[in-house]
Amino acid sequence: MPVTPVQTPAGVEPAFDLAAYYPILVYAIVCVLFAGGAIAATHLFPFKPRKPTRIKQMPYESGMDPVGTARMQFDVKFYLIAILFLGFDVELLFLYPWAVIAYVEDGDQTWRIVFGLTVFLEIMVFLATFVIAYVYAWKKGVFQWR
Repeated sequence: MPVTPVQTPAGVEPAFDLAAYYPILVYAIVCVLFAGGAIAATHLFPFKPRKPTRIKQMPYESGMDPVGTARMQFDVKFYLIAILFLGFDVELLFLYPWAVIAYVEDGDQTWRIVFGLTVFLEIMVFLATFVIAYVYAWKKGVFQWR
């Protein structure tokens, strides 16, 4: 059945054709069947451990025998470093797109005229806040590894 054109505000466009999405449906079905087959295969008899022993049931961690309790407390330094990493990551998420759109040579000059100074000042406030947080973390000794 041919697709008939439809008049829209943007002009004449082809009508919606559900048949164009059949390959996506087939791909989704194959993915679901593959995942379901992999899960089902793990529960079949030949793939199960035949002789579970005490050694096979023991936890294994990085080639070392587990010693002590699994509820070991970690130093808060690990979490502080992770939070600082996320802070730097978010900083790049804000700075990179701004730098690309603000300093492209053949870009839209209207954007630079209308929003350029406002966005620049917002970025400077963001960076000042980030620098204050960085200096605070430095003074508190977050970067000193014990």
